Amino acid sequence: MEGGFEPSNELDKWSKRLKEGDEIINKVHEYTNECCQKNKSFEEKQEKLSEVLANIEDGEKQKKDLMENIQELKEELIRKRKTKSKATEEMEERLRKAEKLFKERLGLEIRKTCANHLQFIFRCIDHKDFDKPYTLTLSINEEGAYEVISCSPPLDCIEELQLKVRETNNFSAFIANVRKAFIALTYK
Repeated sequence: MEGGFEPSNELDKWSKRLKEGDEIINKVHEYTNECCQKNKSFEEKQEKLSEVLANIEDGEKQKKDLMENIQELKEELIRKRKTKSKATEEMEERLRKAEKLFKERLGLEIRKTCANHLQFIFRCIDHKDFDKPYTLTLSINEEGAYEVISCSPPLDCIEELQLKVRETNNFSAFIANVRKAFIALTYK
């Protein structure tokens, strides 16, 4: 054909362009799908990131709350220590006053010996010599009972008094009875 129009050549060109167009469309669809998947993946990652950030914020809030609680507990502990310290000081003061009273009025002195025994030194017993010491040394045995280690001058009733304090556990009555027994010795 003249004029340069060959139908098969033209048809091949159009067919080739149609294929190229289809390939371009397929590529566009592939890229579109890939972009959609990437967008979806990005959105999922962004959601996870938001969750992580929310968890971090919750963790920070919990940390702050815990720090506040710890500070409150520290302050409460300090207050309790001060209260205990004050109570301990008051108790020590009462004990010092009681010791002074015992020593001045009753002539009773209490010492701890090197063997971790308690030694009671009674004075104001003998009306002829108020400074004369009468001593009783005690310990607590393995069973937790009071045990007389020594008594000077010796008392005949010390075993009986020891048994009684073990039965009643009334220590102040025991000391008072020992004192009475020492006084009774001075009148013999």
